Amino acid sequence: MNLPNKITVVRLLLVPVFIALFYYYQYSYIAGIIFTIAALSDFLDGYLARKNNQITTFGKFMDPLADKILVVSAQVLLLEEGVISALPVIVTVYREFAVSGYRLIAATHGKTIAAGISGKIKTVTQMIGIVIVLFTKGFPALDNIMRFGVILIDISAVIAVISLIMYIKQNSHVLSFD
Repeated sequence: MNLPNKITVVRLLLVPVFIALFYYYQYSYIAGIIFTIAALSDFLDGYLARKNNQITTFGKFMDPLADKILVVSAQVLLLEEGVISALPVIVTVYREFAVSGYRLIAATHGKTIAAGISGKIKTVTQMIGIVIVLFTKGFPALDNIMRFGVILIDISAVIAVISLIMYIKQNSHVLSFD
C-alpha cells in the first residue's frame, strides 16, 4: 500500500476518534484538531498521489468515501447539537449516495470515475465550514464567526446539488451500459 493510500486509511481511522472526542469533550479544541488533521489529510493524499504518480483504484474509491464518512459524521454531530439544520445533512447524504451509486455502476463495467472539481469545491466548503463551527461553538464572543461557518455548510449544500447535476451530466454514459 502506497503512502497516499495509507493517509486515506488514517483519515478513516480518525473519524471514530473525532466522534469520541466530540462527545467526551463537547466542542473541544482536541476534536476540532482531529477533524482538521483528517480534513487536511484529504489534500495531502491527493497531492502525493498526483505528484508521485501513485493514483490507484483503491485511492479513487476510498479517498472520496473517507471524505464522505468524515463530513457526514461531523454534520450529524452538529445536527444533533442543534447547530445546523437537517437540510445540508440530507442534501449531502443524498448527493453522496447518488454519486456512489454511479461509481458502483461504473465499477461493474470496469470503469472508475474520479472526483470532479465541483465535488472537490463542495468538500472544501463543507470542511472549512465544519472547522469554523468546531472551533467557535460554545464561545458567545465568536457567534458571528460560527454563523459564518454554518452559512458555509449551507452553501456547500447548494454546491452539492450543482455538483450532483454536473456529475450526472458528465457521466450519463455510465447508465447507458445496461
